[in-house]
Amino acid sequence: MAEITARVKLIEGMQMLAESGSGHTLVMDAAPSVGGRDMGIRPMELFLVGLGGCASIDLLTILRKGRHAVSDCVATIRGLRAEEDPKVFLEIYIHFTVTGKALPVNAVERAIRLSEEKYCSAAAMLKKTATMHSTYEILEG
Repeated sequence: MAEITARVKLIEGMQMLAESGSGHTLVMDAAPSVGGRDMGIRPMELFLVGLGGCASIDLLTILRKGRHAVSDCVATIRGLRAEEDPKVFLEIYIHFTVTGKALPVNAVERAIRLSEEKYCSAAAMLKKTATMHSTYEILEG
């Protein structure tokens, strides 16, 4: 079993410093409506960022292993949350803009499908409460 660690420490008010086990940091904060000062990423936004990063890494890895010339990948993610506590994600939309030289549609579709169904740990966890919707566009470049 692989272990991943993190530490979150209060800075001031609702602002917190998050440090990953690999030594990277970011600042999180809450919305002003709940006592924050809007000085950092919100924790639930971080879930969506993690999903986008996880899925993008999978997509790039799969396409590059297939020897496809990928030069860029942008994942745009939108999540809809429940109105009542706990305000879990109910719907998540992820749109990939993949840029490369003569990228085959079937290769991009396959990479997205494999990420969603097999490799992306974030998607696997979020699918427990949310319906995932993926779209894509391929740009030449």
